[in-house]
Amino acid sequence: MADLHDEPHTLPEVGELDDEAQAAPFRPYAPLTAEEAADAVRDVQEPESTPLERARALLAAHPVADGYSGLPSALRHLPCYDLQLGESAVDTDVPRLRRGNVGALLWSLHLPEGLVADRAVGATLEQLDLVRSVIAAHPEGLRLARSAGQIIDARNCGRVAVVLGPAAAAALDDSLGILRVLHSLGLRVLTLTGVSWAGGDTGLTRFGEEVVREMNRLGVLADLSGACDLTVGRVLTFSKTPVLCTRSAARALRPHPANLSDELLAGLGEARGLCLVPLTAEQTGPGLRDVADHLDHVRAIAGPDCVGLSGLYDCGAAHPQGLADASGYPHLIAELLRRGWPETDIALLTWGNVQRVLRTADFTARAAQDRREPSTVRIAELDG
Repeated sequence: MADLHDEPHTLPEVGELDDEAQAAPFRPYAPLTAEEAADAVRDVQEPESTPLERARALLAAHPVADGYSGLPSALRHLPCYDLQLGESAVDTDVPRLRRGNVGALLWSLHLPEGLVADRAVGATLEQLDLVRSVIAAHPEGLRLARSAGQIIDARNCGRVAVVLGPAAAAALDDSLGILRVLHSLGLRVLTLTGVSWAGGDTGLTRFGEEVVREMNRLGVLADLSGACDLTVGRVLTFSKTPVLCTRSAARALRPHPANLSDELLAGLGEARGLCLVPLTAEQTGPGLRDVADHLDHVRAIAGPDCVGLSGLYDCGAAHPQGLADASGYPHLIAELLRRGWPETDIALLTWGNVQRVLRTADFTARAAQDRREPSTVRIAELDG
């Protein structure tokens, strides 16, 4: 057997290198470019990767914009908490948001059950004050966002963007001036239920139409979850900006009052609105696959551009198995990948559709403010 050291090993002279090697420039170490990072993500998503691995890689590029979080109300009952390190007393904290690849949250300002109507404005302002305090106490994890652009900025800085709303329509106290004040404090979503001008036989009174018109001018989105079918249909027709249903699933699969019929889902799709399917056992079913069934149905009826996600964490609701807290989103996305959802549709579901609706509201508001002065009409002048 020949000795490995019998043949001397020498490096080739520079002149002996092939032309391609000689022509290659020296490249010092540098961080990956955006294109190289995208290639790396695609490498992870090769067929041999598991659905969960593909889901995590996809969510790294297109995180979840969660359409409804009850965290502010839950925190009111805690003597102390630390969302940055982790808080077992609630369903949501910064570590679980990061594990779930959540990039944005709509924080509910809905009022406690049984609150007297004349306390609605004050209670909403108190919740706004609490939310601002929570965000200020967790600057490394949370950032207030008032627009689609600010959500992107927060994500680029490694923070979870917090969008204020939905709030209850009762918080307006039938005043467009209060609507403008709440908007100036950061409110971006208002639920059109529980008031005389958004319900009843007409669905939306003349004053209700004026409220929606002013919301369009300001860039405040209408939330129609829980509204009667007449109100939903009327607002879909009247609003110049897309509307949200922040916690509505498919009534055809589960007859819950807040879920939408196929007819309303189709109308929502035609109006380019957004149905945010809730992760609650009561509205979607006891298991993760039940949630996926609702997402399949809403996507089929309304279209892939009109479906999103709402965790409804910290709202006191029971959640489907496998989705107990904010860290469970990758498992839901993995299930959708197993069902054959294209990655483009999942990117819309998690991030793109919410961004589209918010961008459209911003654009419409800027255009409306150039054409129209703030309205000073009162409910007595229209609905007498």
